[in-house]
Amino acid sequence: MSNATTPAVELEGKDLPAHCPNPAMPLWSSHPRVFLDFHDGEAKCPYCGTAYRLKPGTVVPHH
Repeated sequence: MSNATTPAVELEGKDLPAHCPNPAMPLWSSHPRVFLDFHDGEAKCPYCGTAYRLKPGTVVPHH
């Protein structure tokens, strides 16, 4: 589980669309893949609580 002392995972435009678990997470901590919806440049996984943040200046592509 993520807590307040765990820094947010910073993402760039090339990392979008973003999902959790991310490729850097160990297999034992896997949960169903969920795509993240960013609001004000931040998102939080509803399963594990991992926080994600877009790096400053990141342009979010529109579909």
